[in-house]
Amino acid sequence: MAGQKLCSILFLLLSLWGHAQYMAAVIRVGVVLDLNSTVGEMAESCIFMALSDFYAANANYRTRLTLSTRNSRGDVLGAACSALDLMKNEEVHAIIGPQRSAQAKFVIDMAEKAQVPILSFSATSPSLSPKQNPFFIRTAQDDSAQVKAIITLIQFYGWQEVIPIYEDTDYGNDLVPYLTDAFQEADVRVPYRSVIPPSSKENDILEELNKLKAMQTRIFLVHMTASLGKKLFVLAKNAEMMSEGYAWIITQELSGLFDPIVSTFMDSMQGVLGIRPYIRMSKDLQDFQGRWRKNFTSGKPDYIYKIPGLSLFGLWAYDTVWALAMAVEKASLENSSYVKQNATKSNVDLAALGISEIGPKLLSTILSSTRFQGLSGDFHLVKGQLEASAFEIFNVIGDSERIIGYWTPQKGLSRELFNVSISKDKLKQPVWPGYTADQPKKLRIGVPLRDGFNEFIRVEWCAQTNEPKVSGFSIDMFHAVLAVLPFPLPHEYVPYVNESRQSAGTYDELLYQIKLKKFDAVVADTTIVANRSSYVDFTLPYSESGVSMVVVMKDSEKENIWIFLKPLSWDLWLTIGAASIFTGLTIWALEHRVNTRFRGPREQQIGMIFWFSFSTLILGHRGALVNKWSRFVVIIWVFVVIILTQSYTASLASMLTVRRLKPTFEDVGEIRRNGLYVGYHKDSFVRGLLVKQLHFKESKLKPYKTPEEYDEALSNGSDNGGVAAIFDEIPYVKLFLAKYGPKYAVVGPIYQTDGFGFAFPLRSPLVSHVSRAILNVTEDKDKMTVIRQKYFASKKTICQDRSAKLSSDSLSLGVYSFGGLFIITIVASMFSLLIYMGRFLHLQWPAPNTIPSQGSLWLRLVELAKHFGQRDLSLHPFRRNNNESTLNHPEIASSTDDSLATSPSVYDIQNHSRTFNESEDNAAVHEDDQIFSSGRHSDASANVTAA
Repeated sequence: MAGQKLCSILFLLLSLWGHAQYMAAVIRVGVVLDLNSTVGEMAESCIFMALSDFYAANANYRTRLTLSTRNSRGDVLGAACSALDLMKNEEVHAIIGPQRSAQAKFVIDMAEKAQVPILSFSATSPSLSPKQNPFFIRTAQDDSAQVKAIITLIQFYGWQEVIPIYEDTDYGNDLVPYLTDAFQEADVRVPYRSVIPPSSKENDILEELNKLKAMQTRIFLVHMTASLGKKLFVLAKNAEMMSEGYAWIITQELSGLFDPIVSTFMDSMQGVLGIRPYIRMSKDLQDFQGRWRKNFTSGKPDYIYKIPGLSLFGLWAYDTVWALAMAVEKASLENSSYVKQNATKSNVDLAALGISEIGPKLLSTILSSTRFQGLSGDFHLVKGQLEASAFEIFNVIGDSERIIGYWTPQKGLSRELFNVSISKDKLKQPVWPGYTADQPKKLRIGVPLRDGFNEFIRVEWCAQTNEPKVSGFSIDMFHAVLAVLPFPLPHEYVPYVNESRQSAGTYDELLYQIKLKKFDAVVADTTIVANRSSYVDFTLPYSESGVSMVVVMKDSEKENIWIFLKPLSWDLWLTIGAASIFTGLTIWALEHRVNTRFRGPREQQIGMIFWFSFSTLILGHRGALVNKWSRFVVIIWVFVVIILTQSYTASLASMLTVRRLKPTFEDVGEIRRNGLYVGYHKDSFVRGLLVKQLHFKESKLKPYKTPEEYDEALSNGSDNGGVAAIFDEIPYVKLFLAKYGPKYAVVGPIYQTDGFGFAFPLRSPLVSHVSRAILNVTEDKDKMTVIRQKYFASKKTICQDRSAKLSSDSLSLGVYSFGGLFIITIVASMFSLLIYMGRFLHLQWPAPNTIPSQGSLWLRLVELAKHFGQRDLSLHPFRRNNNESTLNHPEIASSTDDSLATSPSVYDIQNHSRTFNESEDNAAVHEDDQIFSSGRHSDASANVTAA
């Protein structure tokens, strides 16, 4: 009884379901796939499973999709014909596909004419823009969406050169402009582009791989379809390019096509990094995985499967069917007719192609109202294509893939997608080709083998491992620069030596190895010069620059009889003499009329001027001057003399007690003219500078390596098998002088260079990064101090130049040091003269009966000069004993002054022999103090005459 009831219920349900099916509106949809390809076959199974799953979940929908599938057979023409057949004969209102971007370009034009939406889950070329093709909907992510993730990954590993390998199709070529722009923005160099046609045979691909193998770059970015990618990697493994030192990155086309793949293909891709859109595992996805494997693999060979590979295009195809079915239902599309145009019997006549009445409405509904959670994640169309959200980065290891990190537009690279990574490493450690953890590509950095100046670079070999060990100032600077770089820079140091571990050549030859691609860089004390920049690029300098000349210091003459003149420079001696004479003339002018010491014959007066001037330097003149202005001038002058004598004494004492040195040569021209030998640093560019710029003969040049050889050569001298001078760069010169102290000195000009820098290949993008890092390091004073002290702390650097040489000449006192004193004494003398002469002119011009009131100005000046030459007895301070006559006074008796003899006052004294009393004598002695206050010069003369 119960069985009969159950059967009745089932029969009723089936009847209702059949009735619903009968009542549903059928919308015809075309499917264009390459059913001969793995992707096409997989996509077809996913599409039909999606249709079944959708209506099983939505049995009450009033619309139903019916699918008509066509095989494009992998070519553009086949896809175009299939689409035209579907639109003309099947009157489909939407087409899922075609599979390839090149096929979609042709189909889109026909679909726009028929107003039929084209939904492609695999045409990812960025050249297909939904903006330019309104009836094209991309239910997949645009290939250009992965470009930022690729560039970020390349920058993370510090790769500065990448070779893209892509197929010569629209799919491969369309991504190249986006990659090129991104590479330029990130300073990533593309030395070569490898373009492989899809029709290439194995020999053609192998020839191209051998060309890549011969290049220096070992980082490759592969962008091609699965069929061509399989050939490439199998041949790359055979060419030993899947070994240590290589790195391979594959784009999302290959990254999403690992399922199903054969194990031999997987084995040839060990260590490859891949980038693909992230698909979150869900319960629905796990259920679909089981059912799809069961349906798709039934009766097929044993394959290796993995859901992330299956889900890329297969899951997008699955979600495309759901999106289309939902849009048809939302748009309430019950009538599905075509508007017929010109009828024709041809199946491919474009003129007879009709127009879908529901196509535009269906297109609008899909773009604006379709959003759901599909198997691939959030299905959301933005500007006609699926919005990119996140990418996962995986590493092929063994027969599986290991997720090593993620990339999102918001966070960039990270180990975890939803949790903030605590680790400093943004990605997990991958296994690189060759099953190694060492990151490719390591820079092969050439370093020189030096015999001397090992503070800059030293190469030693470990006794246990026989591996080179490199150290020194240049190496520490490079390590400090690497620490500042925003990316790691794996490297290894390779000494530039021959089989016997001796230096293999000069620095120029070492740098040239970069051009020969034997080294990727050179890290050493390499000087930046113009001729080297023709085959390498230098970074900014990390040290000071310049080439200078070192010579021997010799003792100055100890027994020089003229050493007493050296404390003062010649210009100072002359200035002192001129100031002394000027002071003597000033004193003579002030004392001439009142002091008998400054009268007499002309020769005697001139002698008195010089004697008084220079004797003041040694003797005092207390009581010898009458005029108060003379005393004022002498006080100032004596002050100057005291300072000069004290300075002279100190300087002379220093010269006589301290050992003085001076360079043997101070001019490069002197050495060259005398044909003397000079030395230079072996294997450096200095030899070329000496020959080309300083014009030394090559026969006069001697190379040396170590500071000890420098010392021996300079000590021997040019005549004894050595050299007269050593030319070298300033950093080496400082080390040499620090070791041998004041025996040597730097003289002559400094010939400028750009300093030490690191060398890279021409146009290497690393140059700009390393140069910026060098600026950061050199501007960090604390960091630079630590590095310098490590190698130069125990060496007190002594660097003398010509302007600071240790000779007695450099210690001579000059005029400038005493300029203020001379200005003071000149001003005091001029001031006293002006006051005195002003007073004299005021009293004597015009004086009655002395100077003619008429006549030329010249005659009047002559008379005034004669009057100035006369003796003023009223102010004469000579002393006499009581009752001693004027004629018996020794000073007057010895005077032969003509003016004195002809003066009226003196005439009276001579004829009347009048005598002065004691009070008059005392008054005469102090009369000079009253000369400018009495204002009665002529009256005083009259009183003397009257007396």
